[in-house]
Amino acid sequence: MQTRYVPNLTGIPETMLWTLHNRAGEAKRPDGILKDAEVVRIYEAIDYDFRKSFGRAEPSHAVRAVETDRILRAWLATHPDGFVVSLGDGLETQAQRLDNGQLRWLSVDLPEAVAIRERFLTPSERLRHFPVSALDRAWMEQVDASKGVFIIAQGLFMYFEEDAVRQLLVDIAERFPGAELLFDTIPRWFSQRTLKGLHRTRAYQVPPMPWGINRDEVEATLKRWEPRISRVTLHPFTFPRGVHRYSYNLINHVPWVKERLPSLVHAHFSRTEA
Repeated sequence: MQTRYVPNLTGIPETMLWTLHNRAGEAKRPDGILKDAEVVRIYEAIDYDFRKSFGRAEPSHAVRAVETDRILRAWLATHPDGFVVSLGDGLETQAQRLDNGQLRWLSVDLPEAVAIRERFLTPSERLRHFPVSALDRAWMEQVDASKGVFIIAQGLFMYFEEDAVRQLLVDIAERFPGAELLFDTIPRWFSQRTLKGLHRTRAYQVPPMPWGINRDEVEATLKRWEPRISRVTLHPFTFPRGVHRYSYNLINHVPWVKERLPSLVHAHFSRTEA
């Protein structure tokens, strides 16, 4: 019998287990919206008390993953051999779900996160791993932009200070004209709660999330930061079942309230100076 892996993670890197828990919980459901045998395989190979730390699995991270898959598939339809960079990839198995046999994928994460990722997902010539912080611009040197670049950052930017996010977007615009960027945001009120100490369960405190932004501020803020951002599309989270399907999906349409919910942000960078 193969020994299950016991992770030793704290702080932001430990959140890769939180998202794994929620994605695997959805993938194991017969009616789940995420079809992913790999995430279940990895989840079951890890010896960790997920329920104690994160509570019962809920679909939020699977909702984010499925919507990100949808947007990336649409991009890959016109850029089949394009280059995807996933910042803070953790134990996400998106590359495996979307692999069309042509795309190039660079998983960027901290060295301790990449070391765990490589226990379960072997890199290849097309699906590569790069062990640095997303804020270390060294990852940009690994990107072949000749066939198009799409950068994703799921559950990452909220852990950075606002100026670090701003400068990263400016550098992406400078380095990769015509690229696209997809990331998620949290509202200001939730950011403030994490800074005061937010417990997911009695055993687990969520790491501080310094950068929060309300949905109605996103487009103007990004375009002020970087005029080469030509278009911004917001994608609200929608839940597949249960009380969230009726309550959360409903308030996505309520003025003022909807602006204080998380969102996926899809930004397009122009190919020329603004």
